[in-house]
Amino acid sequence: MPRSRLDLLQGTLDLLILRTLSTGPKHGWAVSERIQQISDGVLQVNQGSLYPALHRLEQQRWIKAEWGVSELGRRARFYQLTPAGRRQLEIETNEWSSLAQAIGKVLKMA
Repeated sequence: MPRSRLDLLQGTLDLLILRTLSTGPKHGWAVSERIQQISDGVLQVNQGSLYPALHRLEQQRWIKAEWGVSELGRRARFYQLTPAGRRQLEIETNEWSSLAQAIGKVLKMA
């Protein structure tokens, strides 16, 4: 069942954004669309969550933004990972993997 908003653990949206941007610069709408596409529509990030997260990541210097023109010919901010963002993505990916593995063990307990 698709979710109308991202109901995940705190920080998960940041991880998803960083991972999405690891493949190259994207404007905000493209980030949201890519997350939805890769998750087969299960994860839908609304603008009210996405843009504050992008701003927060930019303040932390994990991403940077530059103005450009979208594929529809509209002016848009394109976001890309910084070297610090790549390091943070690695850290958060490792932490998420450990957490998922621990949760999996609890769910399998007899």
